[in-house]
Amino acid sequence: MHDIVIRGGTVVDGSGAPARAADVAIDGGVITAVGTDIGPGTREVDATGLLVTPGFVDVHTHYDAQATWDPFLTPSSWHGVTTVVMGNCGVGFAPAAPDRHEWLIELMEGVEDIPGTALTEGIEWGWETFPEYLDALDQRQYAIDLGAQIPHGALRAYVMGDRGAHNEPATAADIAAMADLVAEGLRAGALGFSTSRTSLHKSKSGELVPGSYAEADELLGIAEAMASVGHGVFEFAPTHHNLLSEWQWMYDLANKTGRTVSFNFSQVDTEPDLWRDVLAKLDEARADDVPIVGQVHGRTVGLLMCLEGSVNPLMFHPAWGRIVDLPLAEQVAALRSGPIRDEFLTLPEGDGGLFEKAALGGLAKSWAVADGDIDYEPHPDDSLAAVSARTGVSLTELAIDQLISADGHGMLYSPFMNYAYGDLSFNYEAMRNPSTRFGLADAGAHCRVICDGGTPTFMLTHWTRDRHRGPQLDLEYVIHRQTRQTAEMYGLSDRGLLQPGYRADVNVIDYDALTFGPPRMAYDLPGGAPRLVQKALGYRHTFVAGVETVVDDEFTGELPGRLLRGPR
Repeated sequence: MHDIVIRGGTVVDGSGAPARAADVAIDGGVITAVGTDIGPGTREVDATGLLVTPGFVDVHTHYDAQATWDPFLTPSSWHGVTTVVMGNCGVGFAPAAPDRHEWLIELMEGVEDIPGTALTEGIEWGWETFPEYLDALDQRQYAIDLGAQIPHGALRAYVMGDRGAHNEPATAADIAAMADLVAEGLRAGALGFSTSRTSLHKSKSGELVPGSYAEADELLGIAEAMASVGHGVFEFAPTHHNLLSEWQWMYDLANKTGRTVSFNFSQVDTEPDLWRDVLAKLDEARADDVPIVGQVHGRTVGLLMCLEGSVNPLMFHPAWGRIVDLPLAEQVAALRSGPIRDEFLTLPEGDGGLFEKAALGGLAKSWAVADGDIDYEPHPDDSLAAVSARTGVSLTELAIDQLISADGHGMLYSPFMNYAYGDLSFNYEAMRNPSTRFGLADAGAHCRVICDGGTPTFMLTHWTRDRHRGPQLDLEYVIHRQTRQTAEMYGLSDRGLLQPGYRADVNVIDYDALTFGPPRMAYDLPGGAPRLVQKALGYRHTFVAGVETVVDDEFTGELPGRLLRGPR
């Protein structure tokens, strides 16, 4: 008698093998059999007409603070994710000298748009070193498993003080001290190290993440410490249009140390075809057996703009100051008719063209979020610019009417990466390349402008079922890429497959009906701070280590998840 048998489903096991009808047996939190002749279970789960997959492994999240207060780690756990890796892009909260707490909060708030009030009220400080941070996490229970990386920003400030915080060059002694702490963190269970080299990542006060200008000797010194321990991914966020200028140190580092280098890989409007050259470099590295991978997103990277969010086009108009502090209902009333609306519909004088450039320029490549969902591959003919050209209604008026719709909860979507061609053809080609890995969902971050934590669900709905503006991807391929392959990338060899001996992290999904709920602003962070959320509909069951955590898209309250320490 098995503990649990998931019976009668269509199994996509994470290996890339074709889907097949099979039952899945679970005993003691481990998969013990997959086939058609499995005996009875103490509990039988009817999966007839449903899809059975491994739990998803999301390697690019920012739960570094949220993990200290939220046992459910939403939104990831709403979307079939059973394992996450956090500490990306060089930002996090350990190591942390006692006098650096507020500074680290402002760094995270600026880079990842996580409200500072939530971080201040929510973080339960009780550590200084990275091993102590892991110990603090290890005392908690979660709905899913989580692993952590050592962030360069926190590390540099801890070792070098203000010199490190202000991106001054590291001395040989600084590099040695950072390398020792990275080795210590990896031995304690960190899964990798992360850094940022992009001008987009700035603190609340406008300072770049520490390490943004780090020389090759600093990066190599840290990577050599990783090599001495024998595990860890070297993850970084580049300035995308300058990515090729970073290539030599990436290649040398990966070649000399054997550590996998994973970089955020996106298409930018200013260099729309640069990605082809990047893929060629990745192909060359793979041919040389040099472990470099591009981490690619399945969506556009863009802004969800609404009156409740941190960005909307009206903010660039002088009239915004007259309504910014009003309750939402009063903002809507003022924008619906009257002198305030008229003022917004008039180009301001004396702003140096700011509104015209920052707001109207962005609105030309924006789309209304219709019917409570977001179209991440919208047609150019449906953009605000196209609608304005057809109707004669100004961009500003179209934007106002959309923002005040649904009692002020209306949204606009404005992609700024991965959409230079007006479709997701870049994503399609990049995701099919064997030198890329799925990631960049940024779950837990960009709380008031993005809700991409649902990307694992989007990969199934859009890419394997609903896409109509280009070719789709095979279901088996997508499941493999966001289960077994992402798990292996971080040395998590015990998960990501529905095969005997592997951890029983399992999703049972109503694939045909799988969809998203409407995006909304929730005020559920500590202190009532806001975040954009979008739940999934269609996860009939999720099991973590054989324990059921989700039934019909709702939590059971069970918390079998734990901190992951090192390769497994």
